[in-house]
Amino acid sequence: MKIFKSFLLLPLLVVGLYSCKTTQKTPYYLERTTASDTSGKGTAVVYTDLKIQKGDLLSIQIYSLSTKPEIDQLFNLPVTVGAGTGQNSLPPGYLVGNDGNIEHHRLGTIHAEGLTRQELAAAIKEKLVKPVELLTNPTVAVRFLNFHVTVLGQVGREGQLNIPGERITILEAVGLAGGINDYGRRDNVKVLREINGKRETGVVDLSSDSLFISPFYVLMQNDVVMVSPSNQKQKEADQQRTFQKVSIGLSLVAAAATLANIFIRN
Repeated sequence: MKIFKSFLLLPLLVVGLYSCKTTQKTPYYLERTTASDTSGKGTAVVYTDLKIQKGDLLSIQIYSLSTKPEIDQLFNLPVTVGAGTGQNSLPPGYLVGNDGNIEHHRLGTIHAEGLTRQELAAAIKEKLVKPVELLTNPTVAVRFLNFHVTVLGQVGREGQLNIPGERITILEAVGLAGGINDYGRRDNVKVLREINGKRETGVVDLSSDSLFISPFYVLMQNDVVMVSPSNQKQKEADQQRTFQKVSIGLSLVAAAATLANIFIRN
């Protein structure tokens, strides 16, 4: 009888052993800092203006000293009522094609890829005054309409983030995605980036203040942030599968022991 009772206690013993598994500490954000206060010290990344890429959608607004608004309006796209109110809709703009150019409805083909917003604005302004002055003292404003980054992996909410402004850091992007969950690695976050048709991969340690000097701290349009799972998640998954197999086996043993006990009593 004692032997049979021991068999019945085996499943409980296994459950107890697995419930006592060691947890692995995951580094938290900026946990490995070199100083308590770095105000005015060290080296920080100098933010540079974004370069225009293929597939970017640009808003181009042109103004001048003309007292007749209809003259300026000739060089601006008409604003459609309700534009941009849909879930995936955008205001009218100029798409940078695969050739790196935009097709302006009045000025024709203009090269945009690789230029900053200010450089493109200067190029458009030159077309407005040379060789013929089309507008008097024009002002050109260029901005991005489809600036976005994508966050994947061990975060609260995977997906694409549409950024209303034109600057976002990797910490802000991770925060907007719901933060890194308990199984994500904060010390090994990958950033996929494409520049001039070439793909780059950077690794950022969000648990160290070294991230502030990383070229991937400030994200660029179309960047993909990937948060890898920790080894602890894989270990727990393996333990869970092993536990299920052991539980099934021990349940069969317990059932056999119970049946044998019944037969012995009879």
